[in-house]
Amino acid sequence: MISVKKEVKNKNKKKKKNKIKKIKISIQKKLKKIKNIDIKKEIKKLKKINYKEELKKLSVKVIELLKKYYYVILMALPLILIDIITRILGQKINFYSIVGLVPNLFTLTWIFLILGISLSIQKKRGKILYITFFILSFILFLVNNIYYSMTDSFFGFSLLGLASEGSAYFTDALLNCNIWVYITAVIIILTFILGLKYYPKVEKTNKKNILYVFIIFLIVHTITPIFLGKANDDLEWSTLRNPRNIYINFNDSNKSMMISGIYEYSFRDFYITYLKAKKTTNEEELTFLEEEYFKEEENYSNSYTGKYQDKNLIIIQLEGLDSWMLTEEDTPTLYKMMNNSINFTNHYSYYNGGGSTFNSEFAVNTGFITPLSYTQNAYTFNKNSFPYSLANLFKDRGYLVNAFHMNTSEYYSRGVNYKNWGYDNYYGLQDLKEYDDDSYILDRELILNETFNEKMFSEEKFVDYIIAYSSHLPFSTTSGVCKKLVTEDIIKELGLYEQYQNGNLNISYKTESSLLEDTSKTILKIEETLEDGTTRDYEVEIPEMTEEECARRQAKETDYMVELLLQNLENKGLIDNTIIAVFTDHYLYTLTDQTIIEGYKGTSNNLINKTPFFIWSNSSETKEVKQVTSQLNILPTLLNLFGLEYHPNYYIGEDALNNNYEGIVFFSDYSWYDGKVYVDGGQVTNDKYLDPLVLEDKNYYINYIIRKNDLTLKYNYFKTIKENKNKTI
Repeated sequence: MISVKKEVKNKNKKKKKNKIKKIKISIQKKLKKIKNIDIKKEIKKLKKINYKEELKKLSVKVIELLKKYYYVILMALPLILIDIITRILGQKINFYSIVGLVPNLFTLTWIFLILGISLSIQKKRGKILYITFFILSFILFLVNNIYYSMTDSFFGFSLLGLASEGSAYFTDALLNCNIWVYITAVIIILTFILGLKYYPKVEKTNKKNILYVFIIFLIVHTITPIFLGKANDDLEWSTLRNPRNIYINFNDSNKSMMISGIYEYSFRDFYITYLKAKKTTNEEELTFLEEEYFKEEENYSNSYTGKYQDKNLIIIQLEGLDSWMLTEEDTPTLYKMMNNSINFTNHYSYYNGGGSTFNSEFAVNTGFITPLSYTQNAYTFNKNSFPYSLANLFKDRGYLVNAFHMNTSEYYSRGVNYKNWGYDNYYGLQDLKEYDDDSYILDRELILNETFNEKMFSEEKFVDYIIAYSSHLPFSTTSGVCKKLVTEDIIKELGLYEQYQNGNLNISYKTESSLLEDTSKTILKIEETLEDGTTRDYEVEIPEMTEEECARRQAKETDYMVELLLQNLENKGLIDNTIIAVFTDHYLYTLTDQTIIEGYKGTSNNLINKTPFFIWSNSSETKEVKQVTSQLNILPTLLNLFGLEYHPNYYIGEDALNNNYEGIVFFSDYSWYDGKVYVDGGQVTNDKYLDPLVLEDKNYYINYIIRKNDLTLKYNYFKTIKENKNKTI
């Protein structure tokens, strides 16, 4: 064996010597060539070159090419503008430069493909292809920019599942859209008409050209993502701002648009939403979940455990009722309750861009939020098992559990989802088919409706989940809740409210316009039927109100509903045995004039999501909780207060009344806030100091709990946990 090793060593030495010899010889040859070069002669040659002449020749060739193919530039211009303008309008996202290589290369590659094919097809077919592509692109331009103008988030195909829910607000979205969307849309259409005017006649289809165009497209399109840099494979905070990771995951619509351009964004989003094969089981992910859910849990008992044991619970989810709207003047009932309650004064709601109301329902009922690392709407998890949801745990303790809202059971698939979460029933006012008009949009009807009232209050222990609506957009006297409430206010001033309630008034509206003053006004027409059968007519101009004034008026309606709720509890002898938890689904992002929000909130980052959350009882016990909380804290906090046995590790959030609770809230872009520092992109951005090691730990923790959230939902892991527990019984 020893001799064999020596032979191998000797052979290796010889090989090394031979390599060194070859390298030396090659170097010597190159040096000889360099020595033979006459540097003076080469310099003379360079001096003889007339650079001005060469530049002239080059410019002449460029001009000739432009003259020859000018129509290509004109045809490409509207398509280029569609992308560039979209990314300019989304510039406040502050991610990736508009002049960055990758999005522009993607855009030019897609335009090259379409123009290359259309200009290689004979007669009208190529022109039809170009027109069709432009129309689709222009529709995507409008949809993305109108949606972004309203929600600060670009459109994704996964939102098509919410199309029926959003259709009711389509007109308001169009009317309140950023004016630059429409101005630039006109410019795009004009450039398209110009390009179409100079579309060349193609006599014969050139199949070779089409093949070459397609091959070049595939090569460039495949190479382009490389320029985004290397992806992070590990669980790191920087992953959320790594352009390559964003492109791979494609779950952040805003950042994905900025690194891809509108064409690549749309095609890739469509592919991921509808065509990409579902991921197979990943053993590493399953191991992560197993270790997470089967590790030993700490004792969660504290001084608040069981404080409200066996009492009734009513949860009120306010619709967009922001912190600045809870005032003694506008919402006296809610204001008084909040100031005589366990008040979580540093609470934040999640705003995910689409379906934010239902996202809050999902979070409060299950303890989880819509996934951040992949795209899937909350309402689509109705096939997942949630045995440890709010409804299921209360039902295990003998409670009746029902949900109440004005909308139908089909809206957000609430009927299916609430059943899946364990509710006995989901009740929608519209499902009752009792209304001849739209009075169901007034929150008071949740209490005044006799059917609802009978279902809502029981002699048995109950949990009621009430979803308010009246603070929803539009905030205008020309439509929606505000118009209805202002009409009612006028009727009261005229002393006709009793007749109105008895159905003795015929109400209609007319619009009067003034061409000279370029204004219009809405006139309320009232026809009163008198006892003798004759009629009396009234015409009153509906006063104009600002968005803020309408929002506050609509908030009063929700407050009136809460007042009616307390009166019913009092009259039925239930008030001392009922706890009411109140929170808002999202901040009032639906206001068109965002300066109103910024004026009250004092920020434009994710801390704008600060909203009310308090737990009230008739004992008038007051406590201020200053630690940061979110929707994810509501469920574990309530479970502990009502003394329900639960696994703290089965939820993303923690009991906010636990002595060891350290508040932290994260947002959809992975930024987070702990009550002191606001961290975005892994860095502190609010001029506060945090030890770098603590910062690194918290960044890792945020990524860790988001991973737990997303993987639990992805693998329907509670079904696995329940099945494993059943096997051991």
